[in-house]
Amino acid sequence: MAGYISEFFGYRAEDASNKAHIAAVKQLCPFVSKTCSKMLARDRVVSGVCAIRQKTANSPDVICCPIRIYAEDYKMLKEVSLKAFSCNLNLYSGRVAVNKAKAEGGAIAVFGHGWGGELRLPQRQGQGAYFVDWVLARLDAEGGLVEFTAIEVQTIDTTGNYREARKQLLEGRQIISDTVGLNWENVSKRIIPQLIYKGQVLQREELCRSGLFFICPKPVYERILNRLGGKQKIPKFPMQPASIHFIAYDYLSVETSNGTSRPLGIIEEHCTTVYKVQEAFSAMDLPEGNVYRNAIRHSLYNEI
Repeated sequence: MAGYISEFFGYRAEDASNKAHIAAVKQLCPFVSKTCSKMLARDRVVSGVCAIRQKTANSPDVICCPIRIYAEDYKMLKEVSLKAFSCNLNLYSGRVAVNKAKAEGGAIAVFGHGWGGELRLPQRQGQGAYFVDWVLARLDAEGGLVEFTAIEVQTIDTTGNYREARKQLLEGRQIISDTVGLNWENVSKRIIPQLIYKGQVLQREELCRSGLFFICPKPVYERILNRLGGKQKIPKFPMQPASIHFIAYDYLSVETSNGTSRPLGIIEEHCTTVYKVQEAFSAMDLPEGNVYRNAIRHSLYNEI
């Protein structure tokens, strides 16, 4: 496999503006206003790579860093909050939301990734199998907990490496291909069983009325739905405690000038139930019988 770095320290690889240059030199993530937390595995060098594009024709830019999803001051959380609770309340970090709710007639308490501290959930066989990336909790005008929802975020892992491509972008904003690829199989194997398990856990929560939201780039969204047999195998259902709400959150089709990060938004969504996902994941499409026999005969005797 071979591919390109398509977004670097928050800006298009083609962007040679002063803002893009400063972000790369200072190793800043413009989406959280901190040093980029994505590291190269071997020597812990700051990566700065937000998205990858494969070398094949018409390949899309695929977001490979979860932090990229949190652009525009965590706009994604606000959009999910509105969908889950059908009310436009301000978001605050954990316990801070209690007093804010009393002052504002309600608020959303946020837990996850530096917001609100870690929720003390039980562990399953010594592992944190119950944990989700985000929890949004709606509080009423007295600061009381009314309901909550959960969010899981998934981008894409990479294979190969992009060291030389990264070096060329740092030193002269030159775009070259490298051996980097996208690990599609790992996404399917790992995330679908997790969604099923966590969706079933959340269904048992009396205050989780909207189930689980799964946020990912559109290419990941498409791969996972295809892995489940397509939308016909997981038909749409209204939002409910047993929901898994798939949301493709990706680059919007708008022109972006140099010195500006590309905006993200909801591209497509599909709400189904955890049971339909489980059925589709278990019901593998099998080939016709005797495929191994026919392959052996073809290899031995050139039979068609």
